[in-house]
Order: sequence, then C-alpha cells, then structure tokens
Amino acid sequence: MEKVGYHKRDILADRVEATRDAQSEAQQQFRSALEQFAAVIELKNTDLKQAYAALNDEYEESQSAADTVSERIDKVKSVADALFDEWQEELGLYNNQSMKAASRKKLQQTRKRYASMLQSMLKAERAMQPVLNTFRDNVLFLKHNLNAQAIGTLRGEFSALKREIDQLLERMNRSIERSNRFIDSLQQG
Repeated sequence: MEKVGYHKRDILADRVEATRDAQSEAQQQFRSALEQFAAVIELKNTDLKQAYAALNDEYEESQSAADTVSERIDKVKSVADALFDEWQEELGLYNNQSMKAASRKKLQQTRKRYASMLQSMLKAERAMQPVLNTFRDNVLFLKHNLNAQAIGTLRGEFSALKREIDQLLERMNRSIERSNRFIDSLQQG
C-alpha cells in the first residue's frame, strides 16, 4: 500500500478524491437515467422496445456507477484504517511528551473529520440502492408490458423517481463537499 516517498496520508487523500469523483460520476449517471426515463414516458408512437433498451442501459450504467462508489468507499476505509493504526502505534515512539500530545490531538481531530466524511459517504451510498430498486422496477415493468398502458403507468411513477433522485443527488453533493473539506484538511497538514 505505502510506497517509498508516498505516505498513507497521501494515499488516503487520493482515495477520498477518487471516491468523490466516483460520486460525481454517479450523480451524472443518475441524472442521465432520469432524463432517459422522462423521454420514455413522453413517447407517443415510437419503438417501445428501443425505449426499453435505452432505459435498461441507463439502469445498468447507474448500477455500475453505484458499485464503483461502493468499491471506492471500501478503498478509502482500508487506507484510513491503516493510516490511523500506524499513527496510533507511532505515538508510542515519541520521547517528547509535548510532541506526543500534539500528535495525539491531531490524530483525534483527523479521525473525527474522517468519521464525519465517511458517514456522509455511506449515507449517500445507502441512498443509491432504493433509487436503483425503483428504477429497476420501472424498467422491468416496461419490459414486461411493452405497450401504451405501461407508458401511462410509468408516467405516474416518474415524479416519485424524480424526487428520489433529487434527494440522492443532494446527499451526494453534501458527501462531495465533506470529502473536499477532508482533503483540504489533510493537505494543510
């Protein structure tokens, strides 16, 4: 994990940035999926099979984006655990009690900021699955009912899905903001 000249702190910052970027990409994908869903429910006399295929592609890409966010969060947790374990262990190496106390305080502050950021990331991650479930239900419904009645039913579901995606995007924005603050605090030393 740690390479010569590249400390766990830097790795953690990189992984938090990667997770933040994955959340941004997931946001874009969820927006795209919502736009595609909106296009499908506005269909008049077009090819419903083609509409289903496009909507299903958006669902699958949204699921993939959500999976990427989860994987990146796991990587952040892994390097953060290693960083905090190492830091805690190295506190015992200090001879100078003043420096030891300052380092311990910095560790506690960093852990607290990290916990807040991680909680925000996990909250955004948990919010993705219910949205994906609703989206998948609608895609499956369209697949199994490729007719005008299915489109009518989906119109009724659209506002609820839009609300869920809007709430998800807001949670992800808060998580991204906390990630940025955490990265800034790591870079300030």
